[in-house]
Amino acid sequence: MSSASTTNPSMGKTLWAQTWPMAIGVMSLLGFNLVDSLFVARLGTQPLAAQSFTFPVSFIVIGLQVGIGIAAAALISRALGRGDEPRACRLGGVVIVGGGVLLALVLMLLWLTSDIIFSLMGAQASLLGEIKAYWGPWLVTSWVGAMLYLGYSLFRAHGRTRFPGLMMVVTSLINLVVDPILIFGWGPIPKLGLVGAAWATLIAFGVGALFVFMRLFKHAWLKWEGLLDELAHSWREFTGIAGPAMISQLMPPLAALVATSIVATEGNAVVAAWGLANRLESFSILVVLALTMSLPPWLGRCYGAGRWSEIRALMILSFKVIVAWQLVLGAVLAVMSPWLSHWMASDEAVSEALNVLMVFMLPSYALLGICMIVVSASNALGWPRRAMMIAFARLFVCYLPCVALGAWLYGTLGIAIGAALGNVLAGIMAGWVFYRGLEQRVQRAEAV
Repeated sequence: MSSASTTNPSMGKTLWAQTWPMAIGVMSLLGFNLVDSLFVARLGTQPLAAQSFTFPVSFIVIGLQVGIGIAAAALISRALGRGDEPRACRLGGVVIVGGGVLLALVLMLLWLTSDIIFSLMGAQASLLGEIKAYWGPWLVTSWVGAMLYLGYSLFRAHGRTRFPGLMMVVTSLINLVVDPILIFGWGPIPKLGLVGAAWATLIAFGVGALFVFMRLFKHAWLKWEGLLDELAHSWREFTGIAGPAMISQLMPPLAALVATSIVATEGNAVVAAWGLANRLESFSILVVLALTMSLPPWLGRCYGAGRWSEIRALMILSFKVIVAWQLVLGAVLAVMSPWLSHWMASDEAVSEALNVLMVFMLPSYALLGICMIVVSASNALGWPRRAMMIAFARLFVCYLPCVALGAWLYGTLGIAIGAALGNVLAGIMAGWVFYRGLEQRVQRAEAV
């Protein structure tokens, strides 16, 4: 067994160096999403509930862009691992052009079917007008944000994580400044309410996209020559990864649609609390999200070079980091939940429901993190179907049945317990399946 088969200080330092910029960037990015919700919460329960209904649908766009980004990072990092930089740059052009067109078509479809979608989710008639007014500018914002994300993916594939992390911080700060101005008004600028949150994010994403694409062209990581030939050559390989990855990424928003429908039976206050809890979830697992961005390119380069013992050591190290960090953070936040829930929501009913959700759900993210890393790593290692099946089992075998049963038995308390139990079961299942398959692959590599 090679020396790379066990974790070592050098590997830990490298993982830290590649992950901390993304952690800071993700923290700021998710932080401004949380700030959005906090500002909107000051407008009242109705606007917050309206925004909460849009979260699962907007995750469809996020799922598509993440799926494209996963495939881009996997193929580009493998090409770089083989020393084929020209192809890596051509793949960058394919990702930007093809991804931009695909996402624009999906957003148009979501706009045309929005009334049907939100009605099926259980949105009350009094909310539909407010949802529709917010949804239009938010779809435009989603496309700009998706293009920005694809630009970040190209940087990560080339092993550059500091610049995307920096730009996430910059866009977050822009949003933080513009958000209250457009939501509540300032001087000659009128109060836009909930819609102002969408326009503020659009401004922030637009500035970020401008700087990111200027830097991409400066590095010459986007090549348009031979783009059609590259597309014809790589589309099977790309869709072989992107297809299952997109399905894996689209499962969470689909599950979120179902979960929100279940939660809606408890009333608008619980829906509003559920929306805040989801924003807090994304913020509290920022280390996990950062690892899902920084880890796959490293795994892809190891895959291209056949270094499977290093892959095993890297995954073990990642598992240890995730479990230790999320358990400590989850316990601390759960203890602070009475104060945090009151600070995040001024409405008493929303605050009480949020407190219940936080106490049970936050510590369970340690096991949820294991599942998320496994799905991300499986795509990078050429196992997209395995990633898809794990993602499916996590949501539709573990998570949703537990949430539905909990809601039926104990209402809001049951929803919180069911969500936590679903996360724990998913993490145990994913970790066991992945490690078993990885050990078999390592043994075959060492036998050669």
